[in-house]
Amino acid sequence: MRPNAAVRLGARFGVLAVAGVVALMIAAQYAHIIHRNVSYMMQLRGVQDDISALERKRIDQEREIARLSDPQGAIPYIHDRLHMVGDHEEIIYLKRPGAASSPQ
Repeated sequence: MRPNAAVRLGARFGVLAVAGVVALMIAAQYAHIIHRNVSYMMQLRGVQDDISALERKRIDQEREIARLSDPQGAIPYIHDRLHMVGDHEEIIYLKRPGAASSPQ
């Protein structure tokens, strides 16, 4: 090989090596960006799920508020919560099957 041909061959390998390094750097940047976008999408999905859960909870709470704002809806809750009874009503306590009876 002539020295001129060896220099040209070395220069070609050098250019190929530099082009390969540049291509690898570009590919690494794209991989990093894609990974970051995927993690953002997963976080966004989690936040959207949280928002949906909060909206369902708000709807349930509004329904509960509406029910308790009406006296006819609040009376059963009050009776249950405070163990109070109205006229012509009685509380009946039931024991669970298999519960030990207390000695008297």
